[in-house]
Amino acid sequence: MDQSIRYGMVGGGPDALIGDVHRMAARLQGNINLVAGSFSSDAEKSRQFGLQLNLNEDRLYDSYRQMAEQESQLPSDERIDFVTVATPNHLHFDVCKAFIEAGINVVCDKPMTNTIEEAEELCRLVEKHDTIFALTHNYSGYPMVKEARELVSSGKLGNLRKVVVEYSQGWLSQPIEEEGNKQAAWRTDPDKAGVSSVIADIGSHAEHLVEYITGLKIQQLYADINTFVEGRDLEDDANMLIHYEQGVRGVLISSQISIGEENGLHIRLYGDEASLEWKQEDPNYLHLKYPDGPEEIYKKGNPYLSAVSYQNTRIPPGHPEGFIGAFANIYASVAEAIKADKRGEQVNSNDYDFPMVHDGLTGVRFIHKAVESGKKKSWVAMKDSVTED
Repeated sequence: MDQSIRYGMVGGGPDALIGDVHRMAARLQGNINLVAGSFSSDAEKSRQFGLQLNLNEDRLYDSYRQMAEQESQLPSDERIDFVTVATPNHLHFDVCKAFIEAGINVVCDKPMTNTIEEAEELCRLVEKHDTIFALTHNYSGYPMVKEARELVSSGKLGNLRKVVVEYSQGWLSQPIEEEGNKQAAWRTDPDKAGVSSVIADIGSHAEHLVEYITGLKIQQLYADINTFVEGRDLEDDANMLIHYEQGVRGVLISSQISIGEENGLHIRLYGDEASLEWKQEDPNYLHLKYPDGPEEIYKKGNPYLSAVSYQNTRIPPGHPEGFIGAFANIYASVAEAIKADKRGEQVNSNDYDFPMVHDGLTGVRFIHKAVESGKKKSWVAMKDSVTED
C-alpha cells in the first residue's frame, strides 16, 4: 500500500518566508508530497508559482474555497490528506474552517485565529468533523526541548519554582513596514495581525514552549506592553509576570525592537534541586545545573538521552541540527497520525507529539489576556476551557 502522504498549501507563495520553511520541512520527512495549492489571492500569481514548484496545473486553484471543495470531491487515493495554512493571521479561521468542513485535515501556522470566539469554533469543528489538526509551534520539535520535557517530568529538577522565558528579535526596531517590507506590514496591521503584533508573533511561541516542557498552565498574568516605534498601531515589546499552577512563578519577555537580537528564544527552569537552560540559537545543548555539583551538558543525538529525544534526531551527534528539522518533526508526527487514520484506527491525540487545536485555543486566549492586562495595567486571569465565557 502506498504510504506517501499528499498535501496542499494555502498561502506561502512568492516572498513568503514561512511557506518555503513548510515545504522544506515536509520534503525532509521523505514521504510527504506537495500536490496542490492556492498560494496567493492573485490567481495568476498563484498559478505561476505552483508551476515553478512543478505541480500539475489542474491542482492549482484560484481560491482556497475552490481548493477545499474540489479536493474533497476527488477519490480518496488522489485527494490531499491535509492542507497547510501559511497565510497572514486574519485568514486562518476562514481557511481552516473551509477545509475542516470538507473533511480535510489541517496544519496551521500560529496564532490559530485572531479571536477567542474563532478559536473556540475551530475546536468544536475539529471534534464534529473528526479531523486531525496540528499547529506549528515548531520549537517543540527540537530534540533537546523534548529532552527538557523528559527531565522535568522525571523529577530531575525537583519541584519547579520559577520559569524565565525570553524571545527577543530586533528586526522591527525601525518602521520598515513603511518601506514596503511585506512581512513587517501585515504583522503590524491590526486588520491582518489582530489585537497583537509581538505577543501573537513570538510571545505565543514562548508561552507554548513553557507549557510543552512543564505541563503547567497559566493561572494569571500581568503584562507591560509597549509600542516604541512611533506611528505603529500594535505593540512591539511586551514583558510579563506570570503565575502558573502549583505556585510556580514566571517571567516572559517578547520583543522585536531589541537591536542585535536575531531569534533569541531562551528558556530557564528553576527547581528546588536543579535548573536547566536551553537556547534556540544553540539548540543542540541542554544545560543542567546543581547547587552542589558541576554543570552537566546534554548533547543532541547521544544514546544516553531519552527515547523521544533520540528518536526525533535526524543526523549523528556533532552535526548541527535545527529549525527545519524541528519543523519536520512536527510534520512527521502529523503524517503518522494521518496514516493511522487512513488504516481505520482510532487516532488518540495523546499518542502523537504535535501541538493540536486546543493548544491553539490556549495560545489565542493568552494573546488576548496579555493585551487586556497591558491595557488595564492589572493582573488578569487565564481560562482554559472551551465552554467558559
